[in-house]
Amino acid sequence: MVTNMNVEQAIKERRAYRALDLVDITEELIQKLAEAAQLAPSCFNNQPSRFVFIHTPKVLEKLHPVLTRGNKWVEAASLIIVVYSQRDLDCKLPGRDYYLFDIGLSTAFLILRATELGLVAHPIAGFDDEKVKEILDIPQDMTVITLVIVGKHSETISDLLSEKQASVETNRPPRKTVEEFISIR
Repeated sequence: MVTNMNVEQAIKERRAYRALDLVDITEELIQKLAEAAQLAPSCFNNQPSRFVFIHTPKVLEKLHPVLTRGNKWVEAASLIIVVYSQRDLDCKLPGRDYYLFDIGLSTAFLILRATELGLVAHPIAGFDDEKVKEILDIPQDMTVITLVIVGKHSETISDLLSEKQASVETNRPPRKTVEEFISIR
């Protein structure tokens, strides 16, 4: 696994690949990813993010039916990280669900660390959150924000991918230009 990557390299290398090969998920790897998430900033250091790391085949298989049809490729994952929280765990600001920002930060730190370690960490939104909570005994008052799918990038395009998904495996999808999403005043 790669370990000499700087932040800029990790940002540029990070890709949401779907063609995955299995990778050995060790307690040490889980610890490294968790420690990266732990160091993310949060409002008043509340640290509202909660994670469930799933790597045993039996539990991974239980999650497969809760995925949307377009996420069939997840069945090749070595690890699924369930990211969840609730508003009451963080700063409460009028008109803002600030906990979502803090969870995004910790998840981004985790994803960049996975990239540095030579892994794919692909967050997805296509799942049934109520069924995920039921399978993993996550309290009903929590919100499952994302599932982060982890594996090793495969050079072989899996038949679990749709034609469109397969096409973006070799070429990074176009990004907006900086001018399209920033304003300088």
